[in-house]
Amino acid sequence: MSRSVTLIRSIRFPATHHYHRREWDEARNREAFGPTADPHDHDYELTVEVAGEPDADTGFVTDLTELDALLEGLVSPLRGADLNRVIPEVAEGRAQPSTEFLAMWIWDRIAPALPSSVRLRAVRVAESPDLAGEVRDHG
Repeated sequence: MSRSVTLIRSIRFPATHHYHRREWDEARNREAFGPTADPHDHDYELTVEVAGEPDADTGFVTDLTELDALLEGLVSPLRGADLNRVIPEVAEGRAQPSTEFLAMWIWDRIAPALPSSVRLRAVRVAESPDLAGEVRDHG
């Protein structure tokens, strides 16, 4: 009998962001985004869920040291940074640094880097205890 077990890992990182559309003037940006048009800080929490069958020898779904290194490699350039400057899609004005976008952006970088025996089930990015964006595999 084959079972899929989910491993959930969270890490935190501080970063700054703001919402702004280049093609809008200051008044339109303020109207659309209110005070979030100004740079502001968050202590983000990134949570990933990976699923697979636990290894018969170790009992682990995946090597936690490798997963941590993958997550740290992804988060390291974001830690303490202005997301509007360090994420190319945001810096180029093609995306807003919302929790929803960040979850998708992180998903697109984690999923292909995982071992073939592991499936990415969810990526959740919370900017506060009451606001988060999540991408989930429903397959």
